[in-house]
Amino acid sequence: MTPHDPASPEYRIPFWNYLDLAFFISLGFPALIISALIVRGFGGALHLGKPMQGLLTQLIWYAIIFSTLYGLLRLRYNEPFWRSLGWKIPKAFVTILTLLGGPALAITLGVVGYLIRAPRINLPFDQMLEDRPTTILFAVFVVILGPLCEELAFRGFLMPLLMRSLGAVPGIVASSLLFGGVHAFEYAWSWRHVLLIATAGMVFGWARYRTGSTMASTFLHSTYNLMQFAEFMRQARA
Repeated sequence: MTPHDPASPEYRIPFWNYLDLAFFISLGFPALIISALIVRGFGGALHLGKPMQGLLTQLIWYAIIFSTLYGLLRLRYNEPFWRSLGWKIPKAFVTILTLLGGPALAITLGVVGYLIRAPRINLPFDQMLEDRPTTILFAVFVVILGPLCEELAFRGFLMPLLMRSLGAVPGIVASSLLFGGVHAFEYAWSWRHVLLIATAGMVFGWARYRTGSTMASTFLHSTYNLMQFAEFMRQARA
C-alpha cells in the first residue's frame, strides 16, 4: 500500500475541513476564560503565585482545546488522534538530525536577529523564576508541552489543510506566518521577532513535510526551545 493509494490512511489526510479548523480556533478564547476561572477559584485557596497560576491556566487551556480536537477526530470522523496529526516515530537518523538541528537553528536565527537589529525586549519571563516549582513547570512548558501542542496544532492540523489548498511550499509558508503572528504579542509586536519566529516555523514545517512526522518537527522545535531556554537562564543568572 503506497501513500498515493486511496486505501492508504496517509492519502486521506487531511480528512478534516475549514469548518473544523474554524471550530477549533473558536474554542481558544472561551477555553482560556474557563481555564482562568478554574485556576482563580483554586489558586487563592492553594496560595499559588501569579506565575504559577498563569502556567496552570495554560495547562488547563491545552487540556480543553486538545481534548476537543481529540473528540472531533474520533467522534466525527472515527479516526485516530495521533496518527491523523502525523505523530509517528521518524527514522533514527532523522531523529538525531532533528535533535541536533534545533540548537543549530536557534544559534543561526540568533545571528540573523543580531544582523537585522532585532530589538532587545524585556520578556515577562523573569517572574517564572520566582521559586523552584514554578521554574521547573516553566521549563516543562518551554521544552516539552509548548513544542508538542504547537506542532500538533500548526504542523499537524493546520498545515496539511493549507497544503491541500495552496500546495506544499505556500502551505508551509502560510502556516508559519500564522505561527509567527500568534507569538507577536509576546515580543511587543516587533516585526523582526515575528519574522524570526515565522522562519523557525518554516523549518519546523519543512521537517514535518519531508519526514511526514510531527514527532520529527516536535523534536526540532523542542531542542530549539531548549537552546533558547538555556540562554535565558544564563542571562537571568548573569
